[in-house]
Amino acid sequence: MVFSSIFFLFHFLPLFFLVYHVTPQKFRNYVILLASLFFYSWGAPAFVFVLTGAIIINFFVVQKLFRTDKAYPRKVLLVWSLVLNLGLLAYFKYANFFVDNVNHLLSVFGTGQIEWIRVALPIGISFFTFQSITYSVDVYRKIHAPFEKLSNYMLYIISFPQMIAGPIVRYREIADEIIHREERIDDKLIGFYRFIIGLAKKVLIANVMAEQAEQIFSQMDGLSAASAWIGMLAYTMQIYFDFSGYSDMAIGLGKMMGLHFPENFNSPYISKSITEFWRRWHITLGTFMKEYLYIPLGGNRVTRSRLFFNLC
Repeated sequence: MVFSSIFFLFHFLPLFFLVYHVTPQKFRNYVILLASLFFYSWGAPAFVFVLTGAIIINFFVVQKLFRTDKAYPRKVLLVWSLVLNLGLLAYFKYANFFVDNVNHLLSVFGTGQIEWIRVALPIGISFFTFQSITYSVDVYRKIHAPFEKLSNYMLYIISFPQMIAGPIVRYREIADEIIHREERIDDKLIGFYRFIIGLAKKVLIANVMAEQAEQIFSQMDGLSAASAWIGMLAYTMQIYFDFSGYSDMAIGLGKMMGLHFPENFNSPYISKSITEFWRRWHITLGTFMKEYLYIPLGGNRVTRSRLFFNLC
């Protein structure tokens, strides 16, 4: 299910907000959680069970980590949490790639190939993994206590507005709002406006640019230089307006529920350098990489060879 689909816009979303607003405040998180599970199961019902299992395991591992005082056991529990989440990501994203390459090598040597049922890539697996990591690491660093209720943790991980295409929300940024938040009418109006802007980006610009790019690049024979440039520009616009449109819709939906997600794009195509572009494009991914990977590895305060390793 995608935000721009007829079913989502005219069936799922109206019914969700109707139920959400007639439900007492203290039960609204359960409404979001159930809606999120339904939303995700619509496209990948089998993965919901894997997702739920990973969430439950990680929840109790981090609970144990929080209650442990000794440094070494805490590190071991953190490693277990990271291995669980990164292992799932590696399996679903790279298992097919690995087996394909092994089979290619086996064919070169004339031996039999590995029989393999191809693994379907679940939508949103990267965002699921990144947010699980921020939860574990923020608790490990004692930046914020873990959720006491499993349902709140599940909501943080699989909240339907931002699980499919982000933004990546760090645990510390949203934990208090999930537990207790104030829903204001001005936030709901701003959120609705932001959702409409994002929807327009997706439907009126990204989809149109996608059609143009596909039409041009499907006829490569005899393609003129002018057409090639138009195709590249159309594809460039498609990528930006598609991704930023989804981010706008996610941020808008969050505001309508009293949840404030971080901004993800800041006019990246006006950047004057690659560095500035990276700071403006998919901002939450850049923040995640910097805070949870680059800086822990030493950042730029290391030898030149280690710096190149960190950047890679």
